[in-house]
Amino acid sequence: MKPKIAFFDFASCEGCQLQVVNLEAEMLDVVGAVDIVQFREAMTEKSDDYAIAFVEGSITREKDIPRLKKIREQAAILVALGACATIGGVNCLKNFQPLEEVRKYVYGDKADWYETFPTRPIDAVVPVDYYIHGCPIHKDELLKVVKSLLLGKKPEIPTYPICVECKRAGNVCVFELGSTCLGPVTRAGCGAWCPTHRDNCAGCRGLVPDPNTNAEKEVLKKYGLTVDQAVGQFRIFLGYAEVAK
Repeated sequence: MKPKIAFFDFASCEGCQLQVVNLEAEMLDVVGAVDIVQFREAMTEKSDDYAIAFVEGSITREKDIPRLKKIREQAAILVALGACATIGGVNCLKNFQPLEEVRKYVYGDKADWYETFPTRPIDAVVPVDYYIHGCPIHKDELLKVVKSLLLGKKPEIPTYPICVECKRAGNVCVFELGSTCLGPVTRAGCGAWCPTHRDNCAGCRGLVPDPNTNAEKEVLKKYGLTVDQAVGQFRIFLGYAEVAK
């Protein structure tokens, strides 16, 4: 029998699930190898009988917790999908503000209708088996992970920094273009998407294991930039890690 898989979402833009839909021709191969039983972004039918769960989004409300735990109990394998699920993502920016003020800013006089608490990635609530990083995820990496899971293998996710991929691509370092970049400490795997298009890396794939922060500081110093400038960039996607310290 085909493995049964399901897609779920919490607080997110659902852009990572859209990347799954954007597989287009490759999606036919995926559908041929698995049985997708729940995927709100792409289908109306749904079933709670699944073995592999892909979860997008961060946890921002108390009532998210029992739903996520139920998904975890059912799934033999749980995969965090995208930056919001893997590291907390942009939703963690609210953690640096008084939450009551955040609610009032967003919902106005209806603020009391909506609950909230400090945003966190899903592995702060339940164990996660595998991670697909990025904002949004990279389609090729998604396919690689799905194929590995179907073969019963552990997906290989890079543990080296974005700078390696920049050098392979022959990119001009964005520091040379006057920008601040988190590439020296950010996990590779996207093919240096942003620097290849002359934009800076904002760290959406999370930190490499044991990041060389001293090297980052040296690069910043070389280009006349400050640690505070880099911290501002870190908070875009890595705010949860900063708060958790």
